[in-house]
Amino acid sequence: MDRRITVIGAGNVGATVAHEIARQDLAKEVVLFDVREGIAEGKSLDIWETSSILHFDSRVTGATNDYEKTKNSSVIIVTAGIPRRPGMSRDDLIKTNAIIVKEVTQNAVKYSPEAIIIVVSNPLDTMTYAAYQAANVDPRRVFGMAGLLDSGRYKAFLSEALKVSPQNIHGLILGSHGDNMVPLKRYTSVAGIPVTDMLPDNQLDAIIERTRKGGGELVDLMGTSAWYAPGAAVAAMVQAIIRDLHRVFPVCAYLNGEYGLKDIYIGVPCVIGKNGIERIISLNLDEDEKRMLQASADSIRVTKEILDKMNLF
Repeated sequence: MDRRITVIGAGNVGATVAHEIARQDLAKEVVLFDVREGIAEGKSLDIWETSSILHFDSRVTGATNDYEKTKNSSVIIVTAGIPRRPGMSRDDLIKTNAIIVKEVTQNAVKYSPEAIIIVVSNPLDTMTYAAYQAANVDPRRVFGMAGLLDSGRYKAFLSEALKVSPQNIHGLILGSHGDNMVPLKRYTSVAGIPVTDMLPDNQLDAIIERTRKGGGELVDLMGTSAWYAPGAAVAAMVQAIIRDLHRVFPVCAYLNGEYGLKDIYIGVPCVIGKNGIERIISLNLDEDEKRMLQASADSIRVTKEILDKMNLF
């Protein structure tokens, strides 16, 4: 276990990711990086002090604006950016976070040119594209966390409705990370039993709608976005890379003809292993599913156009 993993952004999501990675002993060192003085150092020290209690050996360290401390990272997780604030337009959010994602990605890859990059910053699909352009590497090494989180919410809600273990539920969510995500009823099952045999359409549709609004539900409850489930989702992706597990996850991946889409980052099922995206799985979608995926892609292209007009790359 002679490797380093870097988490850029020491907010709630970043700190949770760093803790989950350390708890699983996925790296010799986990570097938590931030631009705010003392934040990363403080949170990393707090995490490291749990090592004897939780029985892990991964050393957790903090760094403020010193990319050299991230040198030779095998995986870089980008959580940096700001949340959308009251009165802030979507355009303003994209412009602000694109500049941040560009800067941190370019600086990080200078010291870790072989790293696999996982993007968590929002708006997720467009920020993943920005990171890809900034890194200028094989797109299989740059992808975003979205569908795994959305699928986790979907399965949790199904578990409640069906009164069964969430571990028995399998399902996929494609498309954008937001209201235009594409939950696939046909590919949802409970221990191999189609979910459509176990729930009426109206109840299943209500769960799908709750999943689409899942992030907003948490913001309404807490006044801020989630971090436990996003952190766990990222850690699962990192585990699949580090241990070369070839796990099938829905991730925000670059498409170049798959699903009839080109030059776009969007959520699709992929096999994740030591090389990042080992392959994209092409599902045989029906006409309604194709229509929903196209609508999702159209919504992403609107935000991507804002990025393109910035001429950052």
